[in-house]
Amino acid sequence: MVLEAIANPTKAIKDPWKLFFIGIIYGSIGILLSLWVFKSYSSLVMVFLTVIACIPLMINTLKIEENKDATISNERLLMKEHIKALKFLVFLFLGFLLAYSFFFVILPASTVQTLFVSQIDTISQINSGVTGGITNPNMFSQIFFNNIRVLMFCVFFAFFFGAGAIFIITWNASVIATAIGTFAKNKIAELASIVGSLNLFHYFHMYSLGWLRYSIHGIPEITAYFVGGIAGGIISVAMINHDLESEKFKNIMIDALDLTMLAVFILFVAALMEVYLTPIFF
Repeated sequence: MVLEAIANPTKAIKDPWKLFFIGIIYGSIGILLSLWVFKSYSSLVMVFLTVIACIPLMINTLKIEENKDATISNERLLMKEHIKALKFLVFLFLGFLLAYSFFFVILPASTVQTLFVSQIDTISQINSGVTGGITNPNMFSQIFFNNIRVLMFCVFFAFFFGAGAIFIITWNASVIATAIGTFAKNKIAELASIVGSLNLFHYFHMYSLGWLRYSIHGIPEITAYFVGGIAGGIISVAMINHDLESEKFKNIMIDALDLTMLAVFILFVAALMEVYLTPIFF
């Protein structure tokens, strides 16, 4: 109850940046408790513990967003209201990302191998699927349709489990953090072989490059998943609170469809950035 009471949607909308620090707290406690109590299964347990802390926030957010759908008929105004929720949810995700990637970089290699074993395996599978001289158009379609699949998971999880989309998003945070940490450690090792001794600036510089490398397309992707999660969640809440034949429910369904289409568009742009923009700098 202590972690659950730290944040609520009403306060989060006023100061969305505070959710960044709450995300760091949730992610860090999830990591420390998983290593302490369930070390052998910590790569998944840390995600579940982080998700459990976020469930009240997500459920209350979906209720508020569904209530907006039931009371606001102007679609443009509705989208502006949804953006307020998206802001603090993205900050929450960035907090997870910082916590996970920071522990990946600072912990001993043996602990990292245990703590992030599932995430490391996932990245290995992804990398094996995009090697072998795949052309950019083929890579784009593979990345885009894979992201669409994740988006559908977010929509369905939010529909069937209410706050279920936060699990998919938190898992993605742990995977992206693993990619950031791996990138940073590899670059640090390369630099150390050339320069010799490294100082704190070198570590911070490589860590920052890792963030930039995966944030260029990663933040738009996660934003799209949150949009999809809100769409699925408000349908779920609406089906409980409203008659399926009512005019309000029809308006909610239209808004949910608009949100889903917006998420698909964001994923399209994110895939373009990942395939054609990110390789220019990295």
